[in-house]
Amino acid sequence: MMTNAGFHPFSHSDRPRFSEFPRCFTSSSSSSSSSSASLSIPNRPPLRYAVLGAGFAGISVAWHLLKECPKELRISVDIYDETGIGGGASGVSGGLLHPYSPKGKLLWHGAECWRECLELLNVAETAASSGYPSAEKGDYNEYFGNFMVRRRGILRPATNAKTLDLMSDNARNCLASCLVETIDRDAAQNLVPNLCLPLNCAFSFPGAMNVNPQLYLQALFLACQNSASTSLGRKNVTLVKKSIDDVLELEGEYDAVVICLGSKVDFLTGLTGKLPLRTCRGVITHLQLPESARGYPDGGPSILSDAWLAVQGSRNLHMGSTWEWQSRNYSSDVTAEEASRALAELLPKASAVYPDIENWRFAGARAGLRAMPPVTSHGSLPLLGCVNKLIGAAGESSKFWVFAGLGSRGLLYHAWLGKLMANAVLSCKEEQIPSELTCWKKNK
Repeated sequence: MMTNAGFHPFSHSDRPRFSEFPRCFTSSSSSSSSSSASLSIPNRPPLRYAVLGAGFAGISVAWHLLKECPKELRISVDIYDETGIGGGASGVSGGLLHPYSPKGKLLWHGAECWRECLELLNVAETAASSGYPSAEKGDYNEYFGNFMVRRRGILRPATNAKTLDLMSDNARNCLASCLVETIDRDAAQNLVPNLCLPLNCAFSFPGAMNVNPQLYLQALFLACQNSASTSLGRKNVTLVKKSIDDVLELEGEYDAVVICLGSKVDFLTGLTGKLPLRTCRGVITHLQLPESARGYPDGGPSILSDAWLAVQGSRNLHMGSTWEWQSRNYSSDVTAEEASRALAELLPKASAVYPDIENWRFAGARAGLRAMPPVTSHGSLPLLGCVNKLIGAAGESSKFWVFAGLGSRGLLYHAWLGKLMANAVLSCKEEQIPSELTCWKKNK
């Protein structure tokens, strides 16, 4: 695994002290600067941050801004999203969570990403179990009645000799907290009856899981609200259902603006065509099993293959995903024609490893427009960094940051990178972000 030499993420013991957290703007006059400096910490106006987007990236950044901000300071975070929490591509993602590439190789900083994901999942589950009310969703105990995290593992059948050899080699370097185990036909079919195994072998990720993205994001936002409500007025978080078309309209109003809009970042005035991202629309279908058929095993894992199956329960699963490159359609709605094309593409791929998929019935479809980053020597990595110059911000009245290009790995990357972004924003130091994630700016 490649690492960035000299890069050390903050731990609780070595977070920057208050004096290392400037407000990220320059006062208009020396007298006002002197006046501001003379204010005691309790009397300082709160740090104000805007986060654009309420998907994986945005909610993670908001949580970490609240969590990482020094206790001496007051902080206010406004999250802007016209469709609400998880209303974009994050909310319709498949939710399969593990730290490996399709060939079983540990992804860039996979250990850190996996660890931070588990931490945020725990935060969200704790918040959901608290039963705090929400103005949007009413009683959270009722809203979270469906599963948030299904811990049944993931199974990947070996379908060709090359994949078998590569995954066997990569499995030797797997994480102890998310093992990759080689199992034979009998063991695999004990987990999923009638599973097709051309090479009599499958790879099991028993520690992997399936996350319900909508419920998870709602719960993580609830955790933000809980953090604010128990802070004795020191913290505040607000969801603003409003679309921002030009980030410069927020200049001077906030100490920093963090742009976490996914594929919509390319529709934002000042950034259109300036980020090295490609869009890709993916359709995910919802299938249900008739009552007359035997249900999927309660302990059965989700399945990875040319088409993946994210199991939601004994009679519900999601199948995905299609890849429509260069699409500009970010609507989550899917027409009957688009759904029919998706089924025609995905069903043959799924039935090649799970023939019983033919017994399932179509129950609906949703779509998301992913923002896909360029491929680097470390894989496809998200784009992070300060973009003041890129958008033409005047002076230093606000700092503008971007967190984009999560692609199809938003669930894995969002927790750790959200933490890094929050610390960079709070300290006004882009150097807190690994250079692999900011090197895209060198070509601008």
